[in-house]
Amino acid sequence: MSDGHSLLETISDSLAPVHADGHKFVAIGAVLTLLFFLLWPPLGWLLALVTAWIIYFFRDPERVVPMRDGLIVSPADGRVSSIEEVRPPAELGLGEETRVRVSIFLSVFDVHINRAPIAGRITRSIYIPGTFVNAALDKASEDNERRAILVETANGVAVGVVQIAGLVARRIVSFKSEGDSVGSGERIGLIRFGSRVDTYLPPQQTALVAVGQRAVGGETVLADLKSQEPERDFRAS
Repeated sequence: MSDGHSLLETISDSLAPVHADGHKFVAIGAVLTLLFFLLWPPLGWLLALVTAWIIYFFRDPERVVPMRDGLIVSPADGRVSSIEEVRPPAELGLGEETRVRVSIFLSVFDVHINRAPIAGRITRSIYIPGTFVNAALDKASEDNERRAILVETANGVAVGVVQIAGLVARRIVSFKSEGDSVGSGERIGLIRFGSRVDTYLPPQQTALVAVGQRAVGGETVLADLKSQEPERDFRAS
């Protein structure tokens, strides 16, 4: 009994709850699955797989957020697709000075809950309509539907986050509004079905991640405001 109980606990611990935004999609999938099991079982099995994937897509796992002051954590799960020094988009209101932009590409298999990169107050939250080209492309930062969010700390440090809809994504959902206070790693929104998230670091701030690295939202440290460490060297192995 004790071995069986520990096995169940292990399985339970590995399952993440479904975020509330996904409940209606899971319900629709479940109803269609039951209906087609009655009408045509082969399609019922296919819909059962689709419903299981929807449950997986909308998973909302807990994260262990590093809390030391000055750490900028990843706002999203996914692969770091580019690290470039660019002018921030006008909607963030950060001026013309270049900043390091860390872009994270989310596949349809990644957790799509987005998190605040740093503790502070949301001073801007602006929705920009646009196209739906592949979010992995550079032009997605300027052309795609997106939401620009600026988080400012109590001492005036500003970090920009831009949620970008992708080729499949068609909805950016916000959990927080302009003027709200957020903690580091706190949930701020999600993007449905494949997307990209850009983080604009403060001026002269280097990134502590590498292109190709897997980032974990709320846990992976993108930068450290209290460190003078130069840009790191990396190798794949």
